[in-house]
Amino acid sequence: MPAVRSRLVVRAFATLLLFTLLAGQFWRNLGDWWGWGAIALVLVVGCVVGLASLKPDWMWRSFPKSLVAVLGLATLSLAWSFYPGASAIGLTLQWATTLTALFLALTLTWAELLRTFSVALRWVLGLSLLFELWVGLFVRHAVLPFWVDYGTDKVPQAFYWSRGLLLQGGPIEGIVASRNLLGFIALLAVIVCAVQLAAGTVRRGWGIAWLALAVLMLVLTRSATVTLAAAVVGLTLLLALWARRVGADGRRPVYLTAGASVVAVVGALIAFMPQLLGLFGKSSDLTGRFDIWASVTDLAAQRPVQGWGWVSYWAPWVEPFDGLAVRKGVTYLQAHNAWLDVWLQLGILGLLVFSALVLSTLWRSWFLAVDRPRLGLADNAPYTASALLPLLLMAALVAQSVAESRMLVEFGWVLLCVLALMTKRQRASITPMP
Repeated sequence: MPAVRSRLVVRAFATLLLFTLLAGQFWRNLGDWWGWGAIALVLVVGCVVGLASLKPDWMWRSFPKSLVAVLGLATLSLAWSFYPGASAIGLTLQWATTLTALFLALTLTWAELLRTFSVALRWVLGLSLLFELWVGLFVRHAVLPFWVDYGTDKVPQAFYWSRGLLLQGGPIEGIVASRNLLGFIALLAVIVCAVQLAAGTVRRGWGIAWLALAVLMLVLTRSATVTLAAAVVGLTLLLALWARRVGADGRRPVYLTAGASVVAVVGALIAFMPQLLGLFGKSSDLTGRFDIWASVTDLAAQRPVQGWGWVSYWAPWVEPFDGLAVRKGVTYLQAHNAWLDVWLQLGILGLLVFSALVLSTLWRSWFLAVDRPRLGLADNAPYTASALLPLLLMAALVAQSVAESRMLVEFGWVLLCVLALMTKRQRASITPMP
């Protein structure tokens, strides 16, 4: 019984940790940065205590060396950073975030991680729906975050916690105050709920209900970038199922089709971008992203090899980020492209090691999904639905990285690190995912 209670405590703490990583803006809107900082500090300390008390198995040979390289280069960049003070803050947050990923990957089994992740996603979506209903039915006007004085001037739409548009069909922002972020969380929930239903690890009625809610929230956000990410996830799933069907010796057509699909999708986006953006009410410059990408590219080209120094979220109080990306009175703190952000901060060297981290994790995820699991010496073990999850989550992350830099911060970075760690450990063992 003590062991059971201990695991319950670990899973409950992991659920709170995942919820906070997913919905950090919820805590910041409620209690300002100081309140969020206090919660984050408690959670980081909890991770340290958990790792120290649980003493999980640590296998260096199964630790992703590319992850070490990314963190090492980011830390070393403090030596040549153009803004050492901001880099020190960014590195502290990056290492603290990585510590939470280590806790999740090393102290939870795959089944426990899937369960806690699912619960955290449901809490975010459920609270978001209740919040939007409250704003739409009772407040009936847009809501700003607490504890922030925006003055008497007209407040930009991006500053609102919720614009109260649920009853008009959206777009909605939920408790995370961003329709793109809420849409991506809904996409993750669709993936997780669908895998749980296929694996039979959740009651069918509840699983279908939560899957329907996730799809509804995805539609209500009306996020063009997340819709494209969902299409990438769907295509990845079809290719993985095809690869399973034909076996290891018949996958050449699968890879040729995958390459052709990439070319076709890129060509379609270039040819029909204005029409696609019009469907989602987006401007022709992708809500200012083209201007941001141009500014970041020009700045990165000034220090192309080593970059300007790691900072994670941009620090708007230091050069060169002061005024780098301002649109309609809103100062943006990211390049809206993870790859451009890495080039800006860590140069070509950083882009190489970061690419190695992402591509190696994607590579392992693919073969975990399409190869038959090994049970001892047997080679004909049945496929499992859960084995598809890392691949589909990586597909969503990579697709989102083209229009957002969230793969470098908070939950995006944690998810990348957890998948890198767990797929590496899984490939080093012979036990299949349940």
